[in-house]
Amino acid sequence: MNPVFANLPTTVFTVMSGLARECGAINLGQGFPDDPGPEDVRRQAAEAVIAGDNQYPPMMGLPELRAAIATHYRHHQDLDLDPQTEVMVTSGATEALAAALLSLIAPGDEVVLFAPLYDAYLPMVRQAGGVPRIVNLKPPHFRLEEEALAAVFSDRTKLVVLNNPLNPSATVFSRENLALLAGFCTRHDVIAVCDEVWEHIVFDGAAHAPLMAQPGMRDRTVKIGSAGKIFGLTGWKVGFVMAAPPLLRVVAGAHQFLTFTTPPCLQVAVAYGLGKSDDYFTRMRERFARSRDRLGAGLTERGFTVLPSAGTYFLNVDIAPLGFTDDVAFCEDLVRTHGVAAIPVSAFYDADPVRHIVRLCFAKSDATLDAALDRLGQVSRRAA
Repeated sequence: MNPVFANLPTTVFTVMSGLARECGAINLGQGFPDDPGPEDVRRQAAEAVIAGDNQYPPMMGLPELRAAIATHYRHHQDLDLDPQTEVMVTSGATEALAAALLSLIAPGDEVVLFAPLYDAYLPMVRQAGGVPRIVNLKPPHFRLEEEALAAVFSDRTKLVVLNNPLNPSATVFSRENLALLAGFCTRHDVIAVCDEVWEHIVFDGAAHAPLMAQPGMRDRTVKIGSAGKIFGLTGWKVGFVMAAPPLLRVVAGAHQFLTFTTPPCLQVAVAYGLGKSDDYFTRMRERFARSRDRLGAGLTERGFTVLPSAGTYFLNVDIAPLGFTDDVAFCEDLVRTHGVAAIPVSAFYDADPVRHIVRLCFAKSDATLDAALDRLGQVSRRAA
């Protein structure tokens, strides 16, 4: 058996969601909304199943979706992408990441990663033969620091993987941080794989800044997006890859032997959705921001220390002030005793993890959040 995968534990998301079902708990662990998503986008998919073509679409994606992706990012992020040569559709962002990492890493290449990190990154890097060089970011702000970057970048560095906005820390990297990282990439001739699936879920008047737009990064960046995150349709698994032609050709070579293509009915619907008005995206962000503020205020009232949340579906609490030092034990007790599932942030580290931060998902209805807050109040009272 392949040792990279044979010894992997079950993901923390699967474990905590399973415990939530077993205990009848409110699941604020795994990151998915509890509403069905925009009806007009879903209707487009349903109509495409009945009236459209259900055979293999082109490997690179339907031309209408690739054109819609290029138009969308030109409008929202001022990126000039050629839909014919610089855009590809994948079966979710995770497949896009797999195609990028498996195709761009050669055995022995060093790969810079930032923890806390999405748990798929490390197995993919190791399967490709890459050597991970991990920077542990420090709470509560999880910023990039020049000294830490200097310690991991070298002439052996081939790739850097950046998740921005960063899950699970709910951090949106500043333009200064992006410029700092871009400088290291250009000096060391490094390719950046940018997992930007949360790019539309940013708050407080912020606008997403893609690393691809930084000086020197246009031709050395693989940008990855997700329709599932943009429209709250996480089960659809429709992703996008955007890169200069020499990079995209290589990534496409891996994609064709991973999933090859993506259901055409979903591609049709996503092409429609990407053309929705600015008002849709503004209202979507406002809705999530209200939920963030509702959960954050409720947690603060109940004695929790809430960390800043600038983007994603998540916010984090620091359990150390309540006297807890083991986030895994805390989360297991939380779901079994109090009926709320959360995620221990230590699961997003490979070594020397932070053990006093717990992630909660706020992409839920008011009723769900309020019910969870009622139960969470028992935790702080017990700690006191």
